[in-house]
Amino acid sequence: MRRYDYEDCLREGLLRRIPPSREMAEGSIGAAQRWIEEAETGLRSGALNSSVLSSYLAMFHSARAMLFRDGYRERSHYCVARYLEERYVKRGLLEARWVELLDHHRETRHASQYDVSFHVPETEATASLETAKRFVERMTALYEATHGRLSR
Repeated sequence: MRRYDYEDCLREGLLRRIPPSREMAEGSIGAAQRWIEEAETGLRSGALNSSVLSSYLAMFHSARAMLFRDGYRERSHYCVARYLEERYVKRGLLEARWVELLDHHRETRHASQYDVSFHVPETEATASLETAKRFVERMTALYEATHGRLSR
């Protein structure tokens, strides 16, 4: 698989400009919270693959909120992480480890969804959920630090 950088994502149309939208951004944060609830439900019921998928989607949606607020839309989950690197990590507003976690969980989600031999142990599903909770908190804090308080 070819690895794109931020400029590649723009050039290939995998990130594209849209009007900045506080409404879409806050809707994405709300979606992230609902995916956390889904991940918790999946973990409690033993639906471990579903829990991992939901945990990743919580991370994705909270990261996506930053794009919406800044006036971008993604056509690639991979490029969401590249956007965060370019716009927030390089400016010292976000620690690189959060982008690394997003990439790791995107790859785990991909394996869970497409690899027929992939098995998620309960310990990994639990860790994934805890990471997702911290990630959503960090993205919410980043959003509020750069764009003001969320409407609640």
